[in-house]
Amino acid sequence: MEPTLSHQVTDSVATVVIRHPAKRNAMTAAMWRALPPLLEELAGDPRVRALVLTGEGGTFCAGADISMLQGSPLEAQGLAVAAEEALAAFPVPTLAAVHGHCVGGGSQLAAACDLRLAEEGALFGVTPARLGIVYPSSSTRRLVSLVGPATAKYLLFTAELMDAERALRTGFVDEVLPEGELDKRVAELTRVLASRSQLTQAAAKEFADGRTDRDGHWAEQARGSGDTAEGVAAFLERRQPRFTWTTAG
Repeated sequence: MEPTLSHQVTDSVATVVIRHPAKRNAMTAAMWRALPPLLEELAGDPRVRALVLTGEGGTFCAGADISMLQGSPLEAQGLAVAAEEALAAFPVPTLAAVHGHCVGGGSQLAAACDLRLAEEGALFGVTPARLGIVYPSSSTRRLVSLVGPATAKYLLFTAELMDAERALRTGFVDEVLPEGELDKRVAELTRVLASRSQLTQAAAKEFADGRTDRDGHWAEQARGSGDTAEGVAAFLERRQPRFTWTTAG
């Protein structure tokens, strides 16, 4: 099978699958390049209210295909950062569903998602120290925001792998599921995410990511959306709300 990214949209949830089973779903240069335009396409799809990133089979992503680094390491790093930033900027909630290894560029992609769920037995690592690579400043800051400076330094200094339970304790993942339960939980959680107010989610995502200058913008969006009135009415009438504001306009 050729290395590729596949995707589908089902019940308001887009699922992007990393497929390179011969190399534990390592990302090739072509795959890194393909991710930003794919995300742009999905961001413009009004059906999409949540996005899941996962890997084929029993592995999330083993990082960048090492063959990329034999040419121009800086160019390869630039491709990875561009993909990471595109994922971080995706307008609706994103979730990494992690089976098996999530290492190097895999952890970079998982960290760029809003939420991370892992199966017991998953392993995580940030491994540039094994290759003499300077980890990008933006990626380092994102890692620090998740796990704190001490754990970020441990991961970057040692390049050692941590298990799912430690990833949960340090804040790298949000939930750890027993074997065989991850996909069920991801489906359940994404149904919840898709049912909630995109207005609330979009504003919260910006604020949580450090955009503190947009209160006026979001207040204006709230006034014009009708979502608050709908949410209150639905609560009082004991029914599911029908929110209409969307990131796709």
